[in-house]
Amino acid sequence: MYVLHIGNKNYSSWSLRPWLLMRVLDIPFEERLTPFPTGLSFGLYRQFSPNGRVPCLVDDGWAVWDSLSIVEYLAERHQGVWPSETKARAWARSAAAEMHSRFIALRNDCPMSCGVRVKLSPMSGALKHDIFRMGDLWNDGLARFGGPFLAGDRFGAVDAFFAPIAFRAQSYGLAFEGAAAAYPSRLLDLPAMREWFAAGLAETWREPDHDAEVAAAGAVVEDLRATA
Repeated sequence: MYVLHIGNKNYSSWSLRPWLLMRVLDIPFEERLTPFPTGLSFGLYRQFSPNGRVPCLVDDGWAVWDSLSIVEYLAERHQGVWPSETKARAWARSAAAEMHSRFIALRNDCPMSCGVRVKLSPMSGALKHDIFRMGDLWNDGLARFGGPFLAGDRFGAVDAFFAPIAFRAQSYGLAFEGAAAAYPSRLLDLPAMREWFAAGLAETWREPDHDAEVAAAGAVVEDLRATA
């Protein structure tokens, strides 16, 4: 059975991607959660992940690291990871790769913390641009392939890559235009997303650097997490 190493569910957007994909597609795996330490995590995670980061998938002793590589590894072994139609698959891969490599302002200005609600400070121009581009991308996929998911009627890897944005939209009150406006809620309503969210709220671990990044984004108006 696959072993998927992840970090805290409250914070770890990168861990969420393969975890959610495998849950929704019913790909069996054993979850191993190692909380983020205070300070550098390389030494801790290096014990099971070659790059000292999470997520890391281990298959019969063979490590596959980085969320995009994990998804492609799974796609070679399981149906439904990417769309079967060539153009839809190319679009989905392009969108996932864009999420993987860009949207830097959105990542930095709105760090993932599932259990908090934040009143954002005035948005930078770069953050406004990222939100516009993300909504534009979502609207394109929903229009091209008919929804309700980005590349058609089934959840797939491209949706998993944008799932952390649904939590960010919830935490920071991010709004999108057109059909994209309802997409974050559609992801949040998935049973596996609700499972992840509940587990994140139940965590009592705190990582000061992550929490400081959240506080820098604006005023924390609500913290739903279990008492540390």
